[in-house]
Amino acid sequence: QVQLVESGGGLVQAGGSLRLSCAVSGRTFSSYVMGWFRQTPGKEREFVAAISWSGSWTDYTDSVKGRFTISRDNAKNTVYLQMNSLEPEDTSVYYCAAKTGEWYEIRLKRAYEYWGQGTQVTVSS
Repeated sequence: QVQLVESGGGLVQAGGSLRLSCAVSGRTFSSYVMGWFRQTPGKEREFVAAISWSGSWTDYTDSVKGRFTISRDNAKNTVYLQMNSLEPEDTSVYYCAAKTGEWYEIRLKRAYEYWGQGTQVTVSS
């Protein structure tokens, strides 16, 4: 059973920073493509960022490019999302997700088999 547990969310002022962490149980963390998604009430869960198995490849949605950085530490079974220059529009519940297989359809939530419970990020103006 694979479990994903996010942490690091909270309340921050616009322009501030937060770092989200997602700890993954199991011995095959390095075989997963990892992603971050976010969802606000009444909206679809949307892709934020993804990282390949070794961290060589990353991808970001346009609205966070240059502000957010995804990284992973395979020795710690953990993926991170460093969020800088936060904006009120970034307010959301953030979810990490794990995907087996190829670096393919990484922006689609249906491609990810495992999900965390989410962590709330609130950015005040």
